[in-house]
Amino acid sequence: MPTFFRLLGGLAAAALLAAPAGARPPAPAPTLRYTLAMPAPQTHYFEVGVAMGGFAQDYTDVKMPVWAPGSYLVREFARHVEGFRATGANGQPLAVEKIDKNTWRVRHPKQTDFRVDYRVYAFELSVRTSFVDADHGYLNGSSVFVYPALNKGLASTLAVQPAPGWAQVSTALRPAAGGARFTYKAAGYDELADSPIEIGNQKVLQFTANGTPHQVAMYGAYQVDETRLLADLQKICEAAQGVVGQNPLDHYLFIVHNLERGGGGLEHLYSTTLEVSRTAYGTEAGYKGFLRLAAHEYFHLWNVKRIRPVALGPFDYDRENYTHMLWVSEGMTEYMANLLNERAGYFDQQGYLDHLAATISGVENTPGNRVQAAAEASFDAWIKYYRANENASNSQISYYDKGETIGAVLDLMIINATQGQKHLDDVFRLLYDTYYKKLGRGFTDQEYQDAVALVAGRRFDDFFRQSVYGTKTLDYAAAFGYAGLAVSSAPANPNGTVGATFSNRTGKLLVAGVERDGPAWTDGLNVNDEVLLINGAAPGEESAKALAGGALGAPLKLQVRRDGLVRDVALTYRADPDLRYQLQPQPNPTTAQQRVLAKWLKGN
Repeated sequence: MPTFFRLLGGLAAAALLAAPAGARPPAPAPTLRYTLAMPAPQTHYFEVGVAMGGFAQDYTDVKMPVWAPGSYLVREFARHVEGFRATGANGQPLAVEKIDKNTWRVRHPKQTDFRVDYRVYAFELSVRTSFVDADHGYLNGSSVFVYPALNKGLASTLAVQPAPGWAQVSTALRPAAGGARFTYKAAGYDELADSPIEIGNQKVLQFTANGTPHQVAMYGAYQVDETRLLADLQKICEAAQGVVGQNPLDHYLFIVHNLERGGGGLEHLYSTTLEVSRTAYGTEAGYKGFLRLAAHEYFHLWNVKRIRPVALGPFDYDRENYTHMLWVSEGMTEYMANLLNERAGYFDQQGYLDHLAATISGVENTPGNRVQAAAEASFDAWIKYYRANENASNSQISYYDKGETIGAVLDLMIINATQGQKHLDDVFRLLYDTYYKKLGRGFTDQEYQDAVALVAGRRFDDFFRQSVYGTKTLDYAAAFGYAGLAVSSAPANPNGTVGATFSNRTGKLLVAGVERDGPAWTDGLNVNDEVLLINGAAPGEESAKALAGGALGAPLKLQVRRDGLVRDVALTYRADPDLRYQLQPQPNPTTAQQRVLAKWLKGN
């Protein structure tokens, strides 16, 4: 035996002698491989397999999230799971115990490798959920894929097996090594859950923004000038990239569902899903509405996905993740989306001012604005925003709309304080550099206020305390006055009102809403009351006009049916408190006002 091999054998023998009795070689690193199939899509089921290797323990807990990041509601995705089972490497069944609503305990005491298989019923087509039918499949990972509880950061691969006849898979996940078709990789569960997938025969359009490739996967029938659409999306994306001035992308995907009725979007790390009515492109207002939606979700690439409150990542998928800052994460994203459309040229100046005035009108005419602060609306999103009832407008305010108005006022305050040198863009840049890039974490409520103060060169603590964490009305006149704009308001309805809304349902005239402190509120009209008589006459076109308004002080007598019993309700018309706000340029603005206006609207 050559000397080298004799020496090697001696070293190996010595190592064996030195090892403790019964010692095992190091366990292989855990691996995770998913498969996604839909062999009978018309039944609305995804079939999921998860091969887990190197799990050297007696049991592994496997979890499914209860919510989808970006949509602040516990949705209990595990309720759609069926047929959960586990098998060992030898193909033999393993014991599985459901230990809570979204956790399965797989016992594999003598096997490091095993797999789980299950089905997911998917028949809710929204940007937050998952859906499959004979035409296409769409999924959000948090509603379909489970993960090992103690290995959420484990890298994985996903092999998608489209239904027969389907040729496209659109996802922001990157292709896995090896080149296998429709096989992707994820750095951890957060990336897998944050990368929606569209499967079918969708049309895929492409454009480039500042050198970054973008795809637009269009599902469903639609009619639009695709050349114009791609050019306009490019302008929006480039305007959004200019806010922070740093592009974290090397690719991006828009998934667009063109539906009979649709609206809304959800942001992801390198993609978004948008729902739009397929006829929306046919009108200028509808088309621009789509561009505003695209701008909102695209700007989330920075604000939420990278610039975020501490609560919004790393995610706890088992329970609510509370923050007071959704007025920043969502409301200021909406503010920036509309401002980006102005900067890209899709609003003229007055058109943008009219839009903002309409938003102010909506906020100030909502009674809940005087009850719930923007920070409270953010914190209570989990139990209120997605569960609005007939009293919601009396007790709540949208953190989207209120956040947009706060964004406009705060932006103008910063620009004025810095004599036109800084604006809200600079706050986003500071947050991106400090918390995302340098510290790798989110910011606290106080750190956000500190960042604003650092950019503005002064503190706005009273503003935050009174109008963000409190319900004090924003000082619109002062803020817009900095830009040479006058704020005016006029009654939205010159007639008297009874403070109620009505709707025709199943041939019945019903009370749909009652406004806080209005005549209907104080005199006892209830939501769902059926109106039988209006001033003694059966509801008809003429008599129903009385419900829309009447002379101040005039009486209105209604006979209603409530809980099967008939009763009379006497009301009196009062002045409608709702106002219609307007923003208009003042004549002869000063040089300072012109500088603030230019910085605000054009960013220069």
